[in-house]
Amino acid sequence: MTYELLQDAARTIAARTGVERHHAAVVLGSGLSDYAATLPAAVAVPYTDIPHFPQPQVAGHAGTMFSVEVGGVPVLLFAGRVHTYEGWDLSEVVFGVRAAAMAGCHTVLLTNAAGCIGEDITVGDLVTIRDHLNFTSRNPLLGVNDDRLGPRFPDLTDAYDAGLRRRIAAVCGRLGRPYKEGVYAWFLGPSYETPAEIEMVRRMGGNLVGMSTVPEVIALRHMGVRVAAISLATNYAAGITDTELSHAEVTATAAAAKEGFTALVDALLPILVEEPD
Repeated sequence: MTYELLQDAARTIAARTGVERHHAAVVLGSGLSDYAATLPAAVAVPYTDIPHFPQPQVAGHAGTMFSVEVGGVPVLLFAGRVHTYEGWDLSEVVFGVRAAAMAGCHTVLLTNAAGCIGEDITVGDLVTIRDHLNFTSRNPLLGVNDDRLGPRFPDLTDAYDAGLRRRIAAVCGRLGRPYKEGVYAWFLGPSYETPAEIEMVRRMGGNLVGMSTVPEVIALRHMGVRVAAISLATNYAAGITDTELSHAEVTATAAAAKEGFTALVDALLPILVEEPD
């Protein structure tokens, strides 16, 4: 049934935007939700107008999809996402990005806010994700596989496309920004991690922690979509400093870093619309 629901959503996206096929998509995480509305000639479609779309309930996550043209190529931008900790089933969490793929998107850029473990990554850094650790024991592909969406056992060796990462590095160089990569650890939330859990992540090679993105990556790769992901390090993870963790700190840091983050997304949009090699 999921395949038919996705087709229904994709048809509605085409009808509401007047675009038969979009080529790329961007998911805007915490603090970036209002970015899409600033783009020229952006066509806004509330999630409530798209059948079967779940509605975000977390501060900093709007609920509107935008269609824009980048060099004459149609792109979708999703202002806000839903999270597993809100009570959504993983099939609902990934519904938006699957619908983007069904609407024609061959490449998706995911963004998020994340805690960092220090060392080479500090608060305010923009970090390209090169791999992830899944500490939730959950997977959006659980259950009967629909071969129309993708294979039963998708390969995640290159989940975060190496070619896209190289292009992000080149763009950072042109913008005079330092380029950093990291391994993102997905926790269920909504409680923040404990110091012991953060130490476990550090010992396993992770240096970013968050509550999103990974299920979207798995679902997109299942459908053969190229994926890149960028985290804004909004706070130090538990036990790294004596500061108490709060969502207010996350949103404040995201707001302070918005100008630099949006400049990077602006520069990346022309790259995302390029057809895969």
